[in-house]
Amino acid sequence: MKKIAFLIFCVFVCISCRQNSHNNHHEEHTHNHSNYQSGVPAHKLIFPSATPDRIIVNLTQNPARSFAVNWRTNQQIDTAYIEIAKETHGPDFLLNHQVKRIKATSQFIQLENTRDQEPLVKAAYHSVVVKNLEPGTTYVYRVGNGANNNDTWSEWFQIKTPSEDINTPFSFIYFGDAQNDVKSMWSRIIRKSYKMMPEVDFMLHAGDLINHSESDREWGEWFYAGSFIHATVPSIMTPGNHEYDRTTGRKNLSALWRPQFTLPQNGPLEELKETCYAIDYQNMKLISIDAQSFINSKVSRNAQTKWLDSILSHNNKKWTTITMHYPIFSTKKGRDNKELREMIQPLIDKYRVDLILQGHDHTYARGYASNEGLGKTVVENSGAIYAVSVSGPKMYESQNQEWMVKRGEYTQLFQIITIDNNTLNYNSYTSKGGLYDSFSLVKYPNGKKKLTNHKPDINIRHKKDFVPKN
Repeated sequence: MKKIAFLIFCVFVCISCRQNSHNNHHEEHTHNHSNYQSGVPAHKLIFPSATPDRIIVNLTQNPARSFAVNWRTNQQIDTAYIEIAKETHGPDFLLNHQVKRIKATSQFIQLENTRDQEPLVKAAYHSVVVKNLEPGTTYVYRVGNGANNNDTWSEWFQIKTPSEDINTPFSFIYFGDAQNDVKSMWSRIIRKSYKMMPEVDFMLHAGDLINHSESDREWGEWFYAGSFIHATVPSIMTPGNHEYDRTTGRKNLSALWRPQFTLPQNGPLEELKETCYAIDYQNMKLISIDAQSFINSKVSRNAQTKWLDSILSHNNKKWTTITMHYPIFSTKKGRDNKELREMIQPLIDKYRVDLILQGHDHTYARGYASNEGLGKTVVENSGAIYAVSVSGPKMYESQNQEWMVKRGEYTQLFQIITIDNNTLNYNSYTSKGGLYDSFSLVKYPNGKKKLTNHKPDINIRHKKDFVPKN
Protein backbone atom coordinates (compact mmCIF):
# COMPACT_ATOMS: atom_id res chain seq x y z
CA MET A 1 0.00 0.00 0.00
CA LYS A 2 2.88 2.33 0.86
CA LYS A 3 4.51 1.52 -2.51
CA ILE A 4 1.28 2.41 -4.36
CA ALA A 5 0.98 5.68 -2.44
CA PHE A 6 4.62 6.47 -3.21
CA LEU A 7 4.09 5.79 -6.93
CA ILE A 8 1.00 8.04 -7.00
CA PHE A 9 2.99 10.79 -5.28
CA CYS A 10 5.79 10.48 -7.87
CA VAL A 11 3.34 10.68 -10.76
CA PHE A 12 1.72 13.78 -9.19
CA VAL A 13 5.10 15.46 -8.77
CA CYS A 14 6.03 14.65 -12.36
CA ILE A 15 2.79 16.10 -13.72
CA SER A 16 3.17 19.20 -11.56
CA CYS A 17 6.70 19.76 -12.82
CA ARG A 18 5.60 19.43 -16.44
CA GLN A 19 2.66 21.80 -15.82
CA ASN A 20 4.93 24.33 -14.13
CA SER A 21 7.38 24.04 -17.00
CA HIS A 22 4.56 24.69 -19.50
CA ASN A 23 3.29 27.66 -17.48
CA ASN A 24 6.77 29.09 -17.18
CA HIS A 25 7.23 28.75 -20.94
CA HIS A 26 3.88 30.47 -21.53
CA GLU A 27 4.73 33.23 -19.08
CA GLU A 28 8.14 33.66 -20.70
CA HIS A 29 6.57 33.97 -24.16
CA THR A 30 3.99 36.47 -22.91
CA HIS A 31 6.62 38.37 -21.01
CA ASN A 32 8.81 38.68 -24.08
CA HIS A 33 5.89 39.86 -26.17
CA SER A 34 4.91 42.37 -23.52
CA ASN A 35 8.49 43.54 -23.28
CA TYR A 36 8.55 44.17 -27.01
CA GLN A 37 5.38 46.22 -26.85
CA SER A 38 6.09 48.03 -23.61
CA GLY A 39 9.50 49.02 -24.94
CA VAL A 40 7.71 51.11 -27.59
CA PRO A 41 6.51 54.55 -26.49
CA ALA A 42 2.73 54.80 -26.72
CA HIS A 43 2.49 51.03 -27.22
CA LYS A 44 -1.07 51.03 -25.86
CA LEU A 45 -2.09 53.40 -28.63
CA ILE A 46 -0.26 51.50 -31.36
CA PHE A 47 -0.79 47.79 -30.85
CA PRO A 48 -4.17 46.02 -31.12
CA SER A 49 -5.37 43.16 -28.94
CA ALA A 50 -8.19 40.62 -29.07
CA THR A 51 -10.50 43.24 -27.52
CA PRO A 52 -11.89 45.74 -30.06
CA ASP A 53 -10.45 49.24 -30.16
CA ARG A 54 -10.73 52.29 -32.48
CA ILE A 55 -14.49 51.79 -32.68
CA ILE A 56 -16.21 54.43 -34.80
CA VAL A 57 -19.61 55.00 -36.36
CA ASN A 58 -19.87 56.71 -39.76
CA LEU A 59 -22.86 58.15 -41.58
CA THR A 60 -24.04 56.27 -44.63
CA GLN A 61 -25.71 57.62 -47.74
CA ASN A 62 -29.07 57.01 -46.03
CA PRO A 63 -28.51 57.72 -42.31
CA ALA A 64 -32.15 57.25 -41.26
CA ARG A 65 -32.05 53.60 -42.32
CA SER A 66 -28.44 52.53 -41.76
CA PHE A 67 -25.10 53.28 -40.15
CA ALA A 68 -21.57 51.93 -40.53
CA VAL A 69 -19.27 50.68 -37.75
CA ASN A 70 -15.53 50.03 -37.93
CA TRP A 71 -13.13 48.65 -35.32
CA ARG A 72 -9.73 47.00 -34.95
CA THR A 73 -8.32 43.89 -33.27
CA ASN A 74 -5.17 41.84 -33.51
CA GLN A 75 -4.93 39.31 -36.32
CA GLN A 76 -5.77 36.38 -34.05
CA ILE A 77 -9.36 37.57 -34.49
CA ASP A 78 -10.12 36.55 -38.05
CA THR A 79 -13.92 36.55 -37.68
CA ALA A 80 -15.83 39.37 -36.03
CA TYR A 81 -19.44 40.42 -35.47
CA ILE A 82 -21.69 43.24 -34.46
CA GLU A 83 -24.70 42.58 -32.24
CA ILE A 84 -27.54 45.10 -32.32
CA ALA A 85 -30.98 45.54 -30.76
CA LYS A 86 -33.49 48.27 -30.05
CA GLU A 87 -32.68 49.97 -26.76
CA THR A 88 -34.82 49.05 -23.76
CA HIS A 89 -35.16 50.51 -20.26
CA GLY A 90 -33.11 47.67 -18.81
CA PRO A 91 -31.25 44.54 -19.90
CA ASP A 92 -34.42 43.03 -21.36
CA PHE A 93 -33.17 43.61 -24.92
CA LEU A 94 -31.01 40.55 -24.23
CA LEU A 95 -34.11 38.39 -23.82
CA ASN A 96 -36.33 36.64 -26.36
CA HIS A 97 -33.82 36.73 -29.22
CA GLN A 98 -34.08 40.50 -29.70
CA VAL A 99 -30.36 40.82 -30.46
CA LYS A 100 -29.38 40.46 -34.10
CA ARG A 101 -25.86 39.31 -34.97
CA ILE A 102 -24.19 40.41 -38.23
CA LYS A 103 -20.84 39.13 -39.48
CA ALA A 104 -18.28 41.80 -40.25
CA THR A 105 -16.09 42.19 -43.30
CA SER A 106 -12.51 41.75 -42.12
CA GLN A 107 -9.19 42.62 -43.68
CA PHE A 108 -5.64 42.17 -42.45
CA ILE A 109 -3.30 45.13 -42.63
CA GLN A 110 0.34 45.34 -41.67
CA LEU A 111 2.03 48.71 -41.62
CA GLU A 112 5.49 49.84 -40.59
CA ASN A 113 5.88 53.59 -40.36
CA THR A 114 9.61 53.97 -40.92
CA ARG A 115 9.30 57.75 -41.26
CA ASP A 116 8.61 58.01 -37.52
CA GLN A 117 10.56 54.88 -36.51
CA GLU A 118 7.37 53.10 -35.50
CA PRO A 119 7.34 49.30 -35.30
CA LEU A 120 5.56 46.94 -37.65
CA VAL A 121 1.90 46.76 -36.64
CA LYS A 122 -0.25 43.83 -37.72
CA ALA A 123 -3.98 44.42 -37.25
CA ALA A 124 -7.35 43.14 -38.37
CA TYR A 125 -9.82 45.84 -39.39
CA HIS A 126 -13.51 44.97 -39.26
CA SER A 127 -16.49 46.82 -40.73
CA VAL A 128 -20.26 46.42 -40.92
CA VAL A 129 -22.99 48.48 -42.53
CA VAL A 130 -26.12 47.88 -40.44
CA LYS A 131 -29.16 48.21 -42.70
CA ASN A 132 -32.96 48.15 -42.50
CA LEU A 133 -33.12 50.30 -39.38
CA GLU A 134 -36.11 52.35 -38.26
CA PRO A 135 -35.82 56.16 -38.37
CA GLY A 136 -35.88 58.05 -35.09
CA THR A 137 -35.02 54.94 -33.09
CA THR A 138 -32.33 54.35 -30.48
CA TYR A 139 -30.33 51.16 -30.86
CA VAL A 140 -27.70 49.46 -28.74
CA TYR A 141 -24.80 47.62 -30.31
CA ARG A 142 -21.52 45.96 -29.44
CA VAL A 143 -18.69 44.47 -31.49
CA GLY A 144 -16.54 41.42 -30.84
CA ASN A 145 -15.44 37.99 -31.99
CA GLY A 146 -18.59 36.09 -31.01
CA ALA A 147 -17.32 34.54 -27.79
CA ASN A 148 -19.79 33.64 -25.05
CA ASN A 149 -17.96 35.69 -22.42
CA ASN A 150 -17.58 39.46 -22.47
CA ASP A 151 -13.77 39.61 -22.50
CA THR A 152 -13.42 40.12 -26.24
CA TRP A 153 -16.61 42.13 -26.76
CA SER A 154 -16.84 45.90 -26.53
CA GLU A 155 -19.30 47.54 -24.19
CA TRP A 156 -22.83 48.17 -25.44
CA PHE A 157 -23.10 51.56 -27.17
CA GLN A 158 -26.21 53.61 -27.87
CA ILE A 159 -26.95 55.35 -31.16
CA LYS A 160 -30.07 57.00 -32.53
CA THR A 161 -31.08 57.17 -36.19
CA PRO A 162 -32.35 60.48 -37.64
CA SER A 163 -36.07 61.19 -37.70
CA GLU A 164 -38.24 60.28 -40.67
CA ASP A 165 -39.60 63.84 -40.53
CA ILE A 166 -36.93 65.73 -42.46
CA ASN A 167 -37.85 69.01 -40.74
CA THR A 168 -37.02 67.70 -37.27
CA PRO A 169 -34.22 69.90 -35.83
CA PHE A 170 -30.73 68.41 -35.85
CA SER A 171 -27.23 69.54 -34.90
CA PHE A 172 -23.71 68.72 -35.93
CA ILE A 173 -20.25 69.79 -34.83
CA TYR A 174 -17.65 71.01 -37.32
CA PHE A 175 -13.93 70.65 -36.56
CA GLY A 176 -11.08 72.19 -38.49
CA ASP A 177 -7.63 70.57 -38.40
CA ALA A 178 -6.78 68.54 -35.29
CA GLN A 179 -3.44 67.35 -36.71
CA ASN A 180 -0.87 67.84 -33.92
CA ASP A 181 -0.69 66.85 -30.24
CA VAL A 182 -4.00 65.13 -30.74
CA LYS A 183 -4.09 63.10 -27.53
CA SER A 184 -2.67 65.94 -25.44
CA MET A 185 -4.45 69.00 -26.85
CA TRP A 186 -7.21 68.11 -29.31
CA SER A 187 -8.85 65.73 -26.81
CA ARG A 188 -10.20 68.64 -24.78
CA ILE A 189 -11.83 70.15 -27.87
CA ILE A 190 -13.84 67.11 -28.90
CA ARG A 191 -14.73 66.35 -25.28
CA LYS A 192 -15.76 69.95 -24.57
CA SER A 193 -17.92 69.99 -27.70
CA TYR A 194 -19.64 66.79 -26.63
CA LYS A 195 -20.17 68.12 -23.12
CA MET A 196 -21.83 71.23 -24.52
CA MET A 197 -23.96 69.31 -27.02
CA PRO A 198 -24.32 65.68 -25.82
CA GLU A 199 -27.36 65.11 -28.04
CA VAL A 200 -25.43 66.12 -31.17
CA ASP A 201 -26.43 64.10 -34.24
CA PHE A 202 -23.07 63.84 -35.99
CA MET A 203 -19.56 65.30 -36.21
CA LEU A 204 -17.80 66.65 -39.30
CA HIS A 205 -14.01 66.72 -39.66
CA ALA A 206 -12.63 68.99 -42.39
CA GLY A 207 -9.37 67.13 -42.95
CA ASP A 208 -5.92 66.81 -41.37
CA LEU A 209 -7.18 64.65 -38.54
CA ILE A 210 -3.53 63.74 -37.90
CA ASN A 211 -0.10 64.92 -39.07
CA HIS A 212 1.61 61.88 -40.62
CA SER A 213 -0.76 59.79 -42.70
CA GLU A 214 0.88 56.42 -41.99
CA SER A 215 1.49 56.92 -38.27
CA ASP A 216 -0.30 54.26 -36.24
CA ARG A 217 0.58 56.19 -33.10
CA GLU A 218 -1.10 59.36 -34.37
CA TRP A 219 -4.20 57.49 -35.52
CA GLY A 220 -4.22 55.87 -32.08
CA GLU A 221 -4.13 59.33 -30.51
CA TRP A 222 -7.06 60.50 -32.63
CA PHE A 223 -9.21 57.56 -31.61
CA TYR A 224 -8.09 57.86 -27.99
CA ALA A 225 -9.02 61.56 -27.88
CA GLY A 226 -12.57 60.87 -29.06
CA SER A 227 -12.87 57.62 -27.10
CA PHE A 228 -16.50 56.47 -26.73
CA ILE A 229 -17.74 59.60 -28.52
CA HIS A 230 -16.59 58.11 -31.84
CA ALA A 231 -18.65 54.99 -31.11
CA THR A 232 -21.86 56.82 -30.17
CA VAL A 233 -21.91 59.95 -32.37
CA PRO A 234 -21.58 59.26 -36.11
CA SER A 235 -18.79 61.03 -37.96
CA ILE A 236 -17.94 62.05 -41.46
CA MET A 237 -14.53 63.21 -42.57
CA THR A 238 -12.99 64.63 -45.70
CA PRO A 239 -9.29 63.98 -46.27
CA GLY A 240 -6.70 66.71 -45.96
CA ASN A 241 -3.21 66.86 -47.40
CA HIS A 242 -1.92 65.12 -44.26
CA GLU A 243 -4.20 62.13 -44.93
CA TYR A 244 -2.14 61.68 -48.10
CA ASP A 245 1.30 60.08 -47.82
CA ARG A 246 4.04 62.69 -48.05
CA THR A 247 6.59 60.08 -49.17
CA THR A 248 4.58 59.71 -52.39
CA GLY A 249 4.26 63.45 -52.95
CA ARG A 250 0.75 63.43 -51.40
CA LYS A 251 -0.43 61.21 -54.26
CA ASN A 252 -1.51 58.18 -52.21
CA LEU A 253 -4.27 58.21 -49.62
CA SER A 254 -3.32 56.85 -46.19
CA ALA A 255 -3.26 53.07 -46.11
CA LEU A 256 -5.44 53.26 -42.99
CA TRP A 257 -8.19 55.61 -44.29
CA ARG A 258 -10.50 53.03 -45.82
CA PRO A 259 -9.79 50.23 -43.31
CA GLN A 260 -10.62 52.59 -40.41
CA PHE A 261 -13.68 54.34 -41.88
CA THR A 262 -16.69 53.26 -43.89
CA LEU A 263 -17.95 56.28 -45.83
CA PRO A 264 -20.28 56.53 -48.84
CA GLN A 265 -18.95 55.27 -52.16
CA ASN A 266 -21.08 57.39 -54.49
CA GLY A 267 -18.25 59.59 -55.79
CA PRO A 268 -17.33 59.89 -59.46
CA LEU A 269 -14.18 57.71 -59.59
CA GLU A 270 -13.02 54.47 -57.99
CA GLU A 271 -10.09 56.30 -56.40
CA LEU A 272 -12.53 58.80 -54.83
CA LYS A 273 -14.72 56.29 -53.04
CA GLU A 274 -15.01 57.25 -49.35
CA THR A 275 -13.31 60.61 -49.93
CA CYS A 276 -15.67 62.37 -52.36
CA TYR A 277 -19.32 61.60 -51.61
CA ALA A 278 -22.81 62.96 -50.91
CA ILE A 279 -25.21 62.29 -48.03
CA ASP A 280 -28.86 63.21 -47.53
CA TYR A 281 -29.30 64.09 -43.87
CA GLN A 282 -32.94 65.04 -43.25
CA ASN A 283 -33.41 68.35 -45.10
CA MET A 284 -29.71 68.90 -45.83
CA LYS A 285 -27.51 67.72 -48.68
CA LEU A 286 -24.00 67.16 -47.30
CA ILE A 287 -21.14 66.88 -49.81
CA SER A 288 -17.45 66.04 -49.37
CA ILE A 289 -14.93 67.17 -51.99
CA ASP A 290 -11.53 65.46 -51.95
CA ALA A 291 -9.46 68.64 -52.20
CA GLN A 292 -6.04 66.95 -52.25
CA SER A 293 -7.04 64.66 -55.12
CA PHE A 294 -8.57 67.71 -56.82
CA ILE A 295 -5.20 69.48 -56.67
CA ASN A 296 -3.24 66.36 -57.64
CA SER A 297 -4.94 65.40 -60.85
CA LYS A 298 -6.70 67.01 -63.80
CA VAL A 299 -8.74 63.83 -64.18
CA SER A 300 -9.93 64.10 -60.58
CA ARG A 301 -10.62 67.85 -60.93
CA ASN A 302 -12.79 67.35 -63.97
CA ALA A 303 -14.56 64.31 -62.52
CA GLN A 304 -15.35 65.98 -59.18
CA THR A 305 -16.53 69.18 -60.86
CA LYS A 306 -18.84 67.33 -63.26
CA TRP A 307 -20.12 65.13 -60.42
CA LEU A 308 -20.78 68.11 -58.15
CA ASP A 309 -22.69 69.86 -60.92
CA SER A 310 -24.89 66.79 -61.31
CA ILE A 311 -25.44 66.38 -57.56
CA LEU A 312 -26.42 70.03 -57.10
CA SER A 313 -28.62 70.17 -60.19
CA HIS A 314 -30.72 67.27 -58.81
CA ASN A 315 -30.68 68.49 -55.22
CA ASN A 316 -34.13 68.82 -53.63
CA LYS A 317 -32.94 69.49 -50.08
CA LYS A 318 -33.62 72.83 -48.38
CA TRP A 319 -30.04 73.22 -47.14
CA THR A 320 -26.73 72.41 -48.81
CA THR A 321 -23.36 72.11 -47.07
CA ILE A 322 -20.03 71.35 -48.73
CA THR A 323 -16.92 70.36 -46.82
CA MET A 324 -13.38 70.25 -48.20
CA HIS A 325 -9.95 70.66 -46.71
CA TYR A 326 -8.40 73.41 -48.83
CA PRO A 327 -10.31 76.70 -48.61
CA ILE A 328 -11.92 78.33 -51.62
CA PHE A 329 -10.79 81.60 -50.07
CA SER A 330 -7.69 81.38 -47.89
CA THR A 331 -6.83 83.41 -44.82
CA LYS A 332 -3.40 84.55 -45.97
CA LYS A 333 -1.73 85.54 -49.22
CA GLY A 334 0.43 82.79 -50.63
CA ARG A 335 -1.98 80.03 -49.60
CA ASP A 336 -4.20 80.39 -52.65
CA ASN A 337 -6.17 77.42 -54.04
CA LYS A 338 -6.88 78.77 -57.49
CA GLU A 339 -8.10 75.53 -59.11
CA LEU A 340 -10.77 74.99 -56.46
CA ARG A 341 -12.00 78.56 -56.67
CA GLU A 342 -12.12 78.64 -60.46
CA MET A 343 -13.97 75.32 -60.81
CA ILE A 344 -16.02 74.90 -57.62
CA GLN A 345 -17.06 78.44 -56.73
CA PRO A 346 -19.14 78.94 -59.91
CA LEU A 347 -21.20 75.88 -58.93
CA ILE A 348 -21.57 77.18 -55.37
CA ASP A 349 -22.95 80.43 -56.76
CA LYS A 350 -25.08 78.82 -59.48
CA TYR A 351 -26.86 76.44 -57.11
CA ARG A 352 -26.91 78.79 -54.11
CA VAL A 353 -25.02 76.53 -51.72
CA ASP A 354 -25.45 77.68 -48.14
CA LEU A 355 -22.35 76.69 -46.20
CA ILE A 356 -18.76 75.72 -47.07
CA LEU A 357 -16.78 74.24 -44.15
CA GLN A 358 -13.00 74.07 -44.58
CA GLY A 359 -9.66 73.70 -42.78
CA HIS A 360 -5.95 73.77 -43.66
CA ASP A 361 -5.07 77.36 -42.74
CA HIS A 362 -4.88 76.88 -38.92
CA THR A 363 -6.66 80.15 -38.27
CA TYR A 364 -10.30 81.19 -38.10
CA ALA A 365 -12.24 83.16 -40.68
CA ARG A 366 -15.84 83.44 -41.81
CA GLY A 367 -17.31 85.50 -44.63
CA TYR A 368 -18.72 85.75 -48.15
CA ALA A 369 -17.31 85.75 -51.66
CA SER A 370 -17.71 89.53 -51.59
CA ASN A 371 -17.46 91.88 -48.62
CA GLU A 372 -20.93 93.28 -49.18
CA GLY A 373 -22.01 92.34 -45.65
CA LEU A 374 -18.90 93.64 -43.90
CA GLY A 375 -19.78 95.46 -40.69
CA LYS A 376 -23.51 94.83 -40.93
CA THR A 377 -25.56 93.11 -38.26
CA VAL A 378 -28.21 91.99 -40.76
CA VAL A 379 -27.38 90.99 -44.33
CA GLU A 380 -30.33 90.64 -46.68
CA ASN A 381 -30.12 88.07 -49.46
CA SER A 382 -26.74 86.80 -48.33
CA GLY A 383 -24.81 84.41 -50.50
CA ALA A 384 -22.79 81.33 -49.61
CA ILE A 385 -20.99 81.49 -46.27
CA TYR A 386 -17.40 80.29 -46.18
CA ALA A 387 -15.76 79.19 -42.93
CA VAL A 388 -12.18 78.16 -42.13
CA SER A 389 -11.45 76.80 -38.65
CA VAL A 390 -8.83 74.99 -36.60
CA SER A 391 -9.43 72.68 -33.64
CA GLY A 392 -5.87 71.57 -32.85
CA PRO A 393 -3.03 73.55 -31.23
CA LYS A 394 -0.92 74.25 -34.34
CA MET A 395 -1.51 77.89 -35.28
CA TYR A 396 -0.68 80.17 -38.22
CA GLU A 397 -1.07 83.89 -38.66
CA SER A 398 -3.63 85.30 -41.07
CA GLN A 399 -4.17 88.52 -43.00
CA ASN A 400 -7.25 90.61 -43.63
CA GLN A 401 -8.91 89.55 -46.89
CA GLU A 402 -11.87 91.09 -48.68
CA TRP A 403 -14.07 88.06 -48.17
CA MET A 404 -13.73 88.03 -44.37
CA VAL A 405 -16.38 89.19 -41.93
CA LYS A 406 -14.73 87.60 -38.86
CA ARG A 407 -11.07 86.69 -38.43
CA GLY A 408 -9.05 85.31 -35.54
CA GLU A 409 -5.88 83.44 -34.62
CA TYR A 410 -4.30 81.38 -31.87
CA THR A 411 -7.60 79.87 -30.75
CA GLN A 412 -8.72 76.24 -30.71
CA LEU A 413 -12.31 76.13 -31.89
CA PHE A 414 -15.28 73.95 -32.65
CA GLN A 415 -18.54 74.96 -34.29
CA ILE A 416 -22.02 73.74 -33.35
CA ILE A 417 -24.44 74.07 -36.25
CA THR A 418 -28.17 73.51 -35.80
CA ILE A 419 -30.76 73.34 -38.55
CA ASP A 420 -34.39 73.82 -37.57
CA ASN A 421 -36.56 73.83 -40.67
CA ASN A 422 -36.02 77.28 -42.23
CA THR A 423 -33.32 78.45 -39.80
CA LEU A 424 -29.63 77.59 -39.54
CA ASN A 425 -27.78 78.61 -36.37
CA TYR A 426 -23.98 78.68 -36.36
CA ASN A 427 -21.98 79.10 -33.14
CA SER A 428 -18.20 78.90 -32.88
CA TYR A 429 -16.78 78.12 -29.42
CA THR A 430 -13.34 78.09 -27.86
CA SER A 431 -11.90 75.27 -25.78
CA LYS A 432 -13.20 77.08 -22.67
CA GLY A 433 -16.70 77.20 -24.15
CA GLY A 434 -16.61 80.91 -24.92
CA LEU A 435 -18.74 82.05 -27.88
CA TYR A 436 -16.28 83.28 -30.52
CA ASP A 437 -18.50 83.85 -33.55
CA SER A 438 -22.22 83.47 -34.12
CA PHE A 439 -24.86 84.01 -36.77
CA SER A 440 -28.27 82.76 -37.80
CA LEU A 441 -29.47 82.27 -41.34
CA VAL A 442 -33.15 82.26 -42.31
CA LYS A 443 -34.14 80.85 -45.69
CA TYR A 444 -37.40 82.02 -47.26
CA PRO A 445 -39.57 80.00 -49.67
CA ASN A 446 -38.22 81.99 -52.63
CA GLY A 447 -34.68 80.86 -51.76
CA LYS A 448 -33.47 84.21 -50.45
CA LYS A 449 -31.62 84.20 -47.14
CA LYS A 450 -31.26 86.72 -44.33
CA LEU A 451 -28.17 86.52 -42.16
CA THR A 452 -28.07 88.03 -38.68
CA ASN A 453 -24.73 88.36 -36.91
CA HIS A 454 -24.79 87.88 -33.14
CA LYS A 455 -22.44 89.43 -30.63
CA PRO A 456 -19.84 86.94 -29.32
CA ASP A 457 -18.87 86.54 -25.66
CA ILE A 458 -15.16 87.19 -26.26
CA ASN A 459 -13.17 89.39 -28.55
CA ILE A 460 -11.47 88.12 -31.68
CA ARG A 461 -7.94 87.02 -30.81
CA HIS A 462 -4.69 87.41 -32.75
CA LYS A 463 -1.39 85.65 -32.23
CA LYS A 464 0.48 88.95 -31.74
CA ASP A 465 -1.59 89.55 -28.61
CA PHE A 466 -0.04 86.51 -26.93
CA VAL A 467 3.33 85.83 -28.58
CA PRO A 468 5.70 88.80 -28.83
CA LYS A 469 7.65 89.03 -32.05
CA ASN A 470 11.41 88.52 -31.68
